[in-house]
Amino acid sequence: MPAPASPRRVAQVIRLRPEAEADYRRLHAAVWPEVLDQIRRSNLRNYSIFLRDGLLIAYFEYVGSNYAGDLAAMARDPRTREWWQLTDPMQEAVDTAAEGEWWAPFEEVFHTP
Repeated sequence: MPAPASPRRVAQVIRLRPEAEADYRRLHAAVWPEVLDQIRRSNLRNYSIFLRDGLLIAYFEYVGSNYAGDLAAMARDPRTREWWQLTDPMQEAVDTAAEGEWWAPFEEVFHTP
């Protein structure tokens, strides 16, 4: 029997607008259950967001087999879209983000299992 594939580890960064920090923290202290359900349905596990010096760092592990499709399903989910309508104005892309990129991905340069 083949060994199960390792999850895909993803880390991303975006800037948090300073005036939005209190609201962002308040929203994330009580994430809507429908949004959490969609995260699970999209095969994301161990989802965390960290904040330091105005930067939000997201980390999650993807355990599905169709990353683009699962993220597209999340983007189509009405409740998740509502959530993003609240949170997106609180954020701004980092200067090094590619054209059209919101959360900019990090390149993994080291990992120890």
